[in-house]
Amino acid sequence: MFDGILFLPNPIHSTQAAEHNMAKENLSQSPHQLTEMQRYVTQERGTEPPFSGRLLHNRQEGIYHCLCCNSPLFYSDSKYDSGCGWPSFFRPYSADAIRCLDDDSHHMHRIEIRCAQCDAHLGHLFPDGPQPSGERYCVNSAALHFCAGEDGRWTLG
Repeated sequence: MFDGILFLPNPIHSTQAAEHNMAKENLSQSPHQLTEMQRYVTQERGTEPPFSGRLLHNRQEGIYHCLCCNSPLFYSDSKYDSGCGWPSFFRPYSADAIRCLDDDSHHMHRIEIRCAQCDAHLGHLFPDGPQPSGERYCVNSAALHFCAGEDGRWTLG
């Protein structure tokens, strides 16, 4: 309070700050240390080089999870080979698993996708995917880990 005026924080900025802090808290609670590439992708909105991710050619049945908070993001049955160099999916695990944001970086408009739970950057959403959705969730392997359905083994991206 200053001279009888109460200054309240801008709710938009407060929400963004809270989400950023939530991502940091989840990262610090992570059971494993992030590599330089994993940190660059998930925390700095980076992109791994195409065709370099460990999960690009993974064909096992199971679920792809967020590397930072372990939230389920995609079923393996929605993964397909788009030829773009990154794992591609035509639908998320659930309607509330992924958060979409406008991204006008690099002099183009795209839709950034983030983990709805911890706000880790995952990749981008494009309208050129196969049916039934027509969407392509283009995801960095470095933002994912995979749990195989039958044996429960984890594979880091």
